[in-house]
Amino acid sequence: MTSLKELVEIIARALVDDKDAVTVTERTEGDDVVLTLSVADADMGKVIGKQGRIAKAIRTVVKAAAIRADKRVTMEIE
Repeated sequence: MTSLKELVEIIARALVDDKDAVTVTERTEGDDVVLTLSVADADMGKVIGKQGRIAKAIRTVVKAAAIRADKRVTMEIE
């Protein structure tokens, strides 16, 4: 099973043009896991989507995977 960090990276790389600029960092704050997704400035709109729909969909998939892994996850995009 892939980790949550790898899941976010796979999804983001499928959406952007500059695949090398995709980085995902993972840090733990208490019981929560915080994933930070960074992409190239030119690809930011592709990851966020119109009215944030793509970003919301990515967060939904990650939260569903986190529930299976019995973790609480927050995802930030920068």
